[in-house]
Amino acid sequence: MKVIIFGATGMIGAAALLECFADPRVEHVLAVVRKPTGMRHAKLEEVIHGDFYDYASLQPRWAEFDACLFCLGVTSIGLDEAAYRRITFELTMAAGRSMAAVNRNMVFCYVTGAGTDSSARGRVMWARVKGETENALLALPFKAAYMFRPGYIQPMKGVRSKTRWYQAVYDLVGAFYPLLRRMAPGWVTDTETIGRALLRVAANGYPTRVLEGRDINMAGGSQ
Repeated sequence: MKVIIFGATGMIGAAALLECFADPRVEHVLAVVRKPTGMRHAKLEEVIHGDFYDYASLQPRWAEFDACLFCLGVTSIGLDEAAYRRITFELTMAAGRSMAAVNRNMVFCYVTGAGTDSSARGRVMWARVKGETENALLALPFKAAYMFRPGYIQPMKGVRSKTRWYQAVYDLVGAFYPLLRRMAPGWVTDTETIGRALLRVAANGYPTRVLEGRDINMAGGSQ
C-alpha cells in the first residue's frame, strides 16, 4: 500500500507516519509538508510544498497512491469564521478535490474532532465548519472517505505537540491516561491508537464513514 500523509509534522500526522513505518503493508509514504519532518526512513519521501491551496505540480502523482491520511488542522482559537473556514474547509478541499479528480480508487481519511456538527448549521463555529468539510469530503467520488472524530488524544512513542501549553497538559495528564481511557473510552484515545486506526481503516474499511472516539479505539486497538 502507498500512502500520502498531510500534517506529518503535527502530533497526529507524526503518529500516523510512525505506524506506516511499522506496518509491513505500507511500502511507500509521501509526506506533503511545509517544512521537513526531521524523520528518516526507507519508506519515506518528503515533498516540501509551498501552496496548500494549489496542487497542480503534485496532481499527476496522486494516481500512484492508495490512501491519503489528512491530519492537517488548526485550532479555532483567535480566528473568525472566514479565516477558520479558509484554513479548515478550503485548504482541505483543495487537496481532496485535486486527488479525487485523478484517483477515484483512493481512500481518504480525515481527522476532524469530537463534537463536529454534521448539519453544518449549528451555533458552534468550529463544529459547523468541520461538519461542512466532512460533508463535502464524503460527497467526493473516492473509493471511500472516512471522518475521524477524536476527543482527548494523549501523545505516545515520543510524539509531542508543537503547542507548549498543550504539551504541558499532556505531560500532566500522562500518568492518569490509562485510568482516563478506561473511564471514558468514547472520549479518550492516544496517538498510537489513532495512527493505527487511520492506517487500518484505509486498508480494510470500516462499517461507518464517521468514526467517533469509541470507533477509533476499536479500529486502532492492539491485535
